[in-house]
Amino acid sequence: MSKAQETGQYTGTEDKDYNVIWFTEACLGNALRMEVYRRDAERSGDSELVEFFGRAQAERRKGAEQAKVLLARRLIGEAGNATPTQS
Repeated sequence: MSKAQETGQYTGTEDKDYNVIWFTEACLGNALRMEVYRRDAERSGDSELVEFFGRAQAERRKGAEQAKVLLARRLIGEAGNATPTQS
């Protein structure tokens, strides 16, 4: 299976925005996980790991923020392109 062939037949959705939503959730979940790991490292007195997991957490937050901006821009653009329906 080529990456270019996934158009919803496997996932049930061909909505590219869904992929951005999933990515955002994954980044936020990983940021939370990095906080747990960072605190574990703090409790054990491992400053190298505290710093490592802190940087990793910051990168996950950055990815989530970028994805949220991208998603908002796409959804606003789609809303602006919608045609009103007549009743």
